Amino acid sequence: MKYVTAIVLAAGRGVRFKSKISKPLSEIRAKPVIIHCLSAFSRHPYIRDIVVVVNPSNIKKITGKIKQYRIAKIRQIVLGGRQRQDSVYCGLKAINPRAELVLIHDGVRPFVDKRTISLTVKEAVKSGAAIAGVPVKATIKKVNAKGAVKETVSRDGLWEIQTPQVFKKDLILEAYRKFGNTNVTDDASLVEKLGAPVKMVMGSYFNIKVTTPEDIAFAEAIIKNKK
Repeated sequence: MKYVTAIVLAAGRGVRFKSKISKPLSEIRAKPVIIHCLSAFSRHPYIRDIVVVVNPSNIKKITGKIKQYRIAKIRQIVLGGRQRQDSVYCGLKAINPRAELVLIHDGVRPFVDKRTISLTVKEAVKSGAAIAGVPVKATIKKVNAKGAVKETVSRDGLWEIQTPQVFKKDLILEAYRKFGNTNVTDDASLVEKLGAPVKMVMGSYFNIKVTTPEDIAFAEAIIKNKK
């Protein structure tokens, strides 16, 4: 297997979380969200090392938790930037020069599993860019500024995009050099701007992103369901 470096993002300010505790440090069954996430990558045989991207307000506590839980494979803990793409770029600058593939993951997705990591990495080896996602289940409608429904959107071909997202190193570096100032919500969008193909792999509906306090309750239920 090629040399895979994981960049785990934990630099967000968490405005929607409405808590004095940052999202990565919020706890699920007495363990921080970020530790659930890092443990999965630390255990995975494809992952050679991990770069963790944090912010000034949580760097000390996250560093302490990594030491407390003895998370292996940590290459570096770096400070991120104002926007998500700025934080990713900070992580990219810290990766091992020998890395051939770069895996990018939201540090507030605590339930990334071995299968999803493996599938995404294997597809990236073949195609250069691969992302995890799940088919959309909900009914989707377009609504105008006044709240009136304009149309119901067909779910055919619609996927909810998750992380991990894995790219050949040169490809993601080129995407960030050319389009890194573009405000996007995922890294694959920048690769798409290059005209490069991006392949989808089946993720997991359990691979939730902790965004609001209600998500902690969902996360507790997921852990209970897995037992």
